[in-house]
Amino acid sequence: MDMLKTLWATVQKGKIELLEASELAEGTKVLVTVLTDDYESEFWLRASQTSLDAVWDNTEDDIYAELL
Repeated sequence: MDMLKTLWATVQKGKIELLEASELAEGTKVLVTVLTDDYESEFWLRASQTSLDAVWDNTEDDIYAELL
């Protein structure tokens, strides 16, 4: 049995409707994450920030500052 499973859904008339068929047992507990309209761009911004931080905050590059 899977511990976590991600399913896409939308809200229609105040109810959450799955976008794909899934057999969920009655009473299954779910965790709902609300995505804003620009969730995709926000995701990529946050995901790329980690990589940018690793490149720009690289102390090994400090040697180049000494050459100036």
